[in-house]
Amino acid sequence: MQNVRLLNTGSLLELSRRLRAAGGENIRQSMHRRIRRAAEPLKSDLQGSIRGLDIRGEGRRPGKRGGPSPTTRPLRASIADAIRISVRTGGSPGATVWIDRSRLPADIPMGLVNRIHDGRIRHPVFGNRRRWTQQNATPLWWDRVVRAHQPRINREIERIVDDVRRRLE
Repeated sequence: MQNVRLLNTGSLLELSRRLRAAGGENIRQSMHRRIRRAAEPLKSDLQGSIRGLDIRGEGRRPGKRGGPSPTTRPLRASIADAIRISVRTGGSPGATVWIDRSRLPADIPMGLVNRIHDGRIRHPVFGNRRRWTQQNATPLWWDRVVRAHQPRINREIERIVDDVRRRLE
C-alpha cells in the first residue's frame, strides 16, 4: 500500500512559481481549497472501503475456548479515522492521501495495516503468542479505490490548473 499523490508536477510547479511571483494569496487559497475538495471523495471512499472491508477467520473450532476481544476499539474504524489529506501549493504542489501513523492507536502497527491491504492477517489468538490464527480480507482495497478515482481527480486537477492560469493572465 502506498500514499496517493495527486499531482501533475510540471503544470503545478510552473503554476506555483507564477502564483508566488504574482503574490495572489487569494488565488492560492482558492486553488488549495479546490484541490482539497477534489481529493475529499477519495478520502471518503477509502474510509468507507476499510470500514466495510470483510475480514474473515476460520472461526472457533468445536471444543475450543473463546472470549471477548482484548481491545474495545474497532480495528477498521481506527484505520479509517487515520486516513488524511495534505495539500501543498508551495515547493512541491499537489495533494497526498495517506494513513497517518500518529493517528493510529499504539497497539495497531502500520505493518498490520499493510497486511490487511495484502489480504492475509496472521496474528496471535487474543495476545497468546503460542497460538496463532489467520484471517483473510479482500486484498488491495486501497489500490482499487484509488484506481476508480484517478480519472476524475486528474480531470479536476487539470480544470483547477487551467482556471488558475486564466486568472493569472
